[in-house]
This record gives sequence, structure tokens and C-alpha cells, in this order.
Amino acid sequence: MNFTDSTAADVDAAARAAHAAFATYGSSPAATRAALLRSLADALQARRESLVKLADEETHLGTARLDGELDRTAFQLRGFANQVEQGAAFVFTDDPAVPGAPPAGHPHLMRVRVPLGPVAMFSASNFPFAFSVLGGDTASALAAGCPVVVKAHRGHRALSHAVAELARQVVKALGLPAGVFDLVDGRGSEVGVRLVQHPLIQAAAFTGSVRGGLALQQAAQSRPRPIPFFGELGSVNPFVVLPPALGQGAGLAQGLAVSITTGCGQFCTSPGVIVVPTGAAGDAFVEQLAQALHAARPHAMLTTQMREGFEAGRAAWAAHPRLQALVAEASAPDEPPRAFLAQVDAAGFVADPALHEEVFGPAALVVRSEGVPQVVEVLEAIGGSLTVTLLGAEQATDETLRLVRAATQVAGRVLFKGVPTGVAVTAGQQHGGPFPSSTQPATTSVGWAAMDRFLRPVALQDAPAWLVARQGQPC
Repeated sequence: MNFTDSTAADVDAAARAAHAAFATYGSSPAATRAALLRSLADALQARRESLVKLADEETHLGTARLDGELDRTAFQLRGFANQVEQGAAFVFTDDPAVPGAPPAGHPHLMRVRVPLGPVAMFSASNFPFAFSVLGGDTASALAAGCPVVVKAHRGHRALSHAVAELARQVVKALGLPAGVFDLVDGRGSEVGVRLVQHPLIQAAAFTGSVRGGLALQQAAQSRPRPIPFFGELGSVNPFVVLPPALGQGAGLAQGLAVSITTGCGQFCTSPGVIVVPTGAAGDAFVEQLAQALHAARPHAMLTTQMREGFEAGRAAWAAHPRLQALVAEASAPDEPPRAFLAQVDAAGFVADPALHEEVFGPAALVVRSEGVPQVVEVLEAIGGSLTVTLLGAEQATDETLRLVRAATQVAGRVLFKGVPTGVAVTAGQQHGGPFPSSTQPATTSVGWAAMDRFLRPVALQDAPAWLVARQGQPC
């Protein structure tokens, strides 16, 4: 298929149409937004066969995986529709007047939330449905009352255009302004930067590389009027196996190997640093993990650029003087990559910042620790991460309390069972942590609270009765 790159005029037209649509969509009632979200979900599932086929042709992720991801995307859209109908987008605080002078007395204040305005959304490569054109960022922005202009991803360009056309048809069928949803496309960063810097765009949401995210964040912040940039960037997701958990043996090692290689290691929550105690039990577990990874056969990576980045990171680790390679079999360029695993002592890991960086793909480092103090040092050295997993922390000892405290300081989600790959879309989810995992660690890009990113609080003081009667509904 041949697609034309969006010109500066195309980007300008999309932003202007979104701004015009915001005049009505920004104040739309719950019924309007819910109808749009549900209709988008219905349209996705109605065209499942052709969309999944197209997605598989571009990404090679397999129809089973893509079928499930399409269903997840529809679930997100319908879930946000439910949230809007339940009033989540219109939550307000009514603070009645108290007679007298401040601080005890105060006027009637009503704290409401208003949508930010048109949002620039960037499709992610690794989830062509769930984090792409109609993924969680788009769904949460539409639920908040914000029109969306999506930047297509080159890794699944045909799918992006097909889903965008579907969305345009839904918007038209519901009688909504065309600018409620649009898509732009282009090679490199030019179109994305132009979109973020357009004066009518009021926020941007991004999932991708640290380098790409920081470039867009700089563009968002260098505007005459900077805008919020909600970026989900890099994360190594430390996985800590404490002594009590080593008894799980080969089953734990096999499950961890699957988590490392699922999606060819291209999940943002893939475990990249495995912290294991020194000693015979730890040695046995590492050997079991190495055997499981040696037997793994990941599928092809999503793009040539990603494969090149993985091979460069893998080569750097393989040549590192402090690392002991455990699984390091290379594959031919025309074959899917093989898993990589190396081992290093905790002191060596902490001392070398180069080892703290993510290698995006089926690769991980085993870090051998001699106790909780070293585990804490490892977590602090890594810094911000989407997740930290602590296995074997069931007892409330001083050491486990210290570990949990350290984990919550560096991660948005702390697990005590299972593996971090797989992120539930629900009210209690937090998908975002300190930098570099996120540019806005107080927000989440998964779960119903993702809508909060695109709503801004406003206090109405001594508002007239007609405005109070709107009960948080924007004007």
C-alpha cells in the first residue's frame, strides 16, 4: 500500500479541525462520549478478521496474540464508556460557604474539572491495537472530552490507516464533528514534532523510546506556551527473587523466561534485571533460568530499527568485561533473535551506569546480591521503573519493609506474585513511574485513572445557581 506523508498543511488542518470540534465535544454529555467509545469498540470487533490479518502481515505477532489485543482494546473503549456514564469525567467537589472571615470562613467553592483540549497521541510499535490508534491514550482522551489527532506508527502503517478510517466513519455516523478524531503520518520525527508544537494542541501522549520521548517532550516544553507531555519511556523492571522464593525452582524459572521473551521482549514491562541471592540455591535457579531461555524461540522483532537496537545492546553486553555470558547464542540477521542472559555481581552492576540501561528485546541481566542492603542499592541504581517484582516478601520483617519502601520509591507498580508482563485495565492500576519510565510519574497510561491526565481542575467561586446545577458538566 502507498501512503502519502502528511504535509505541514495537513497537520495544521487536523489541529484546527480538532480545535473546532472541541467547542462542542468538550462540553458533550456522558451519553455522547459513551456512544462514541462503544461504537468504536463495536466497529473494531466487527472488522476483526481483516484488521487482525493486516496487523499480522505488518507485525508478525500472530493472530492469536492480535485477536486478544483487539479484544483488550475494545474492552478499554467500553470500560471508559462505563466510567463516563458513572460520572468519572464530571467529578466535582461542592464546598458550601462558611460565614465569617478566612481562614475559618470562605465563599462557596465548587471544584470541577474541564477537558484540556485537542490531544496529540502517538501510536506505539509493540501493541498495534491496545497502545495504538484507538488504544488507551485515545480512549481516555475521548472519555475526558478531548478530540484526538493520532500520529501513525511506521511499524504498522497500513493498520493505522485502516483503523483511522474506521474511526472517521464512526464519528461521521454519530453526527459528531469530523475533528473529534484524525490521523497524521510521516517518516522520522518531523510530523510528530510539528504536531506537538502546533499552538492548538493542548497535550501529548506517547509510548516509545527514551530518545524519541525526550525529543517530543523538549518540543512540548519549548513552545511559547508549553503543554503537558505524558510519555511512557524506558523501563528495566527489576525482578527480585528473595531466598524464600527460590524453593519454587524450575517452575519459577520457566515462568520468568516466558515473561522475558513474550512478544520477543518488546513489552514495556519485560523483566530486564533479575536479582538473585548468591549461594548454591541461587546458582541452581540461575542455571534453570538459563536453560529455559536457551530453549526459548522468540518471534521476529517488530521493525528493523528495533532489531538493530537490540543487537547493538546485546553486543555491548556480550563484550562487557564485568559480565559473564550465560545464554549468548547469536542468530543470523534473517532469523528471529535469540534470548540473551548474562550475570554480574551487585557491586559491579551498581558501579556501572551503562548496565542500568534498557536493552529492548529478549535480554536480561542476572545480578547476584549478598543481602537486602545490596538489593536496595541495585534498585536505587536503576532508578525509575514501571514495575518492581519482589518474590518471597511475605513476612513483615525489617528487611522486607525496607525492600518494599525502596521498591515503591522507584516503581509505579510493585508485584509480590507472578511476573510483570500483563497489565490489567482496571481502577487500581498504575502504569507509570519515576523517570525514565514516565515523564509524569503521578499519572497512569493504563486503567480508568488515565482519563485524569486530560482533565484540569477549576474552582468556581460563588457560581450562579444554573452553573451549580450542571453538577460538574463543562460548559
